[in-house]
Amino acid sequence: MVKGGNVGLASLSEDIGSVMVSLGWSSSTGEGDADVSVLLLDPDGKVRSDVDFYFYNHPVAADGSVQLLGKSPTAGGSEDRITFDLTAIPTGVERIVVAASRDEAARFGDLNDVCLTLAGGSGETLLRFSIEDAGEVSALLFGELYRRGGDWKFRAIGQGYASGLAGLATDFGVDIDDAAEPDGAEPDGVEVVEAAVQAVAVEAEVPAAVAAVPAQVASGPVEAAETVARRVPRPRTVKKKVTLPKVVKKSLAENDSWRTARLFPASALKSDRERETRATSVLLSVMAQVPEFGRRLTAAFGAPAGRMETFTEVSLPNGDSPRRPDGVIRVERAGKLWTALVETKTNGNSLKPDQVQAYVDIAARRGYEAVITLSNDVELDGSPLVDVKSDGRRKHKVAFWHLSWAEVTHQAQMLIRHEGVGNTAHAWLLQELLYYLQHENSGCHGFQNMGPAWVPVRNGIDDETLCQGDPRAVEVVESWERLVRQVCLRLGGELGQKVLPVQRAKRGTDPRTRRAALADRLCLDGKLDAELRIEGTAGILALSADLRTGKLRTSIEIAAPEQGQPLTWAKRLIRRLDEAPADLHVETLLAGQAGGPRGTLERLRPEPADILPKNGARISGFRLSLFRGMGNTRGTAESGFIRSVDDSVDRFHAHVVVHLDGRPSRTRQPAEATAAG
Repeated sequence: MVKGGNVGLASLSEDIGSVMVSLGWSSSTGEGDADVSVLLLDPDGKVRSDVDFYFYNHPVAADGSVQLLGKSPTAGGSEDRITFDLTAIPTGVERIVVAASRDEAARFGDLNDVCLTLAGGSGETLLRFSIEDAGEVSALLFGELYRRGGDWKFRAIGQGYASGLAGLATDFGVDIDDAAEPDGAEPDGVEVVEAAVQAVAVEAEVPAAVAAVPAQVASGPVEAAETVARRVPRPRTVKKKVTLPKVVKKSLAENDSWRTARLFPASALKSDRERETRATSVLLSVMAQVPEFGRRLTAAFGAPAGRMETFTEVSLPNGDSPRRPDGVIRVERAGKLWTALVETKTNGNSLKPDQVQAYVDIAARRGYEAVITLSNDVELDGSPLVDVKSDGRRKHKVAFWHLSWAEVTHQAQMLIRHEGVGNTAHAWLLQELLYYLQHENSGCHGFQNMGPAWVPVRNGIDDETLCQGDPRAVEVVESWERLVRQVCLRLGGELGQKVLPVQRAKRGTDPRTRRAALADRLCLDGKLDAELRIEGTAGILALSADLRTGKLRTSIEIAAPEQGQPLTWAKRLIRRLDEAPADLHVETLLAGQAGGPRGTLERLRPEPADILPKNGARISGFRLSLFRGMGNTRGTAESGFIRSVDDSVDRFHAHVVVHLDGRPSRTRQPAEATAAG
């Protein structure tokens, strides 16, 4: 589409009851980021109340009509996804505006490939709108969905706002309150729970407010509503990082050998079949009982918001041999059913293409909407785990989706540790689910094997017999990318922050072409490299596995401060790293030069000046690095490569990254600081 153009959704697809809008972008440094927002507008072009403003502090509509799903990595950057259940949009809403904003002094003109895509209920892309001239603005209106004659249409806007998210929201009638909180102020228990329901406005419905306030705060609906109205008067565009309070309760057990009773026991599981059956039943039952969790997992697959029921041990007619999928998910909305068949694998077992294809064919014949697979593997763009063919002669289309167990765990962690759920019973159920998924016997631990090509490739690198173009090198690159994405999911769930892999790909690069180029580099220098962007940190966390030396390196580059003297910078940096490991390597980055002074933290603590260049060269920043040996095995043993990568990232983040100042105002982010490395 072109700027100003419009199109009716019904002319693009018959399946537009639920649509997904994705806003995407990339940057040359991998550091570009933005946050989406949605405004529901009445015929006068204003929100009916502040509740009609959806953004990072208020991501989900109570009726399920709008849900912000968060970011996911793409070949060249990332995209932020939003699902709309158009059948649930209130009748008083005439337009749905989709926008995005950037923090501080960042501008959309600094990003590449800024675009919007809209997909139908079966996942097929219906339209794409690229914005080539975003300009020096910190907020951008991408487009809008609007009603005409009972049908929904889309208009491509591409209009910028220099006043940021707060200015954009205010222009559409949202009453913003961004008053600064006292420095060092910590939220109390009530504020934590209120933040978990994302700071809704005074006009929010009382039942939703009551559900968000704990019993010890309010004894009745009226008092609960007054409490929420008093403490959360207006939406705040200032980002709130919410975690559930960690209260350590004294155990009543007589000794450490006593084990807490669990809702989903895992210790007696023996066979793969038992693990698959138990994992499917546990997950589907929690999805049905915790609406926030079930909706979060199915919204991305085009499911409407509605009453959900889940089933196991289902038999479906299929000629002479009935098929028995591991599970079925059904959602009812306005008398219509959305149905998905579920196929599950655990313990590293691979999906069987013929089995999945049979389920897709059955779903098409029976008019079901989707087939969902779950396994330990993480799916990559351009490299599907299973190639599924659809019969073009059938009018009914079946969407095919994949979930990894790491993604399921991540979503559960984000809800109970960061965003909050409706009541304590739901939180407890999610805690029990997490315990089960992370139990050593569950088989749901995610991607844990570098594949059959790993050992031959490492041997080929050691004896210098690995040649460019070897398909095994591509397999290792794909396994490495899956591992990196799983690390991002795990770390993001634990921190309650966005953690995404950075992929510095050229515009329009095909994922398979990019992986082939990375495989050729692996053959030449024997290294696997990755970068992770962690929300709120001072820079990009770089991870490198040198297969020649058997060393893992984790590092981060931080820009030099805007003001002050180099000696002051060095002393301040060493002081901030007071609790970091003594073997941390510190290297000074010099503008326009390669290789500055360096040394271990143990040597620099008594003499910070040793890190300064003797010739007075201009310092652009500092690089901090930790090294450790790689595990040699492919699997889950303590010495395994995957375990060593997890441990390296955790150690570096916990002992180095958290001690660095991640506020943009304290560091500069020029291109030279990145290029200096």
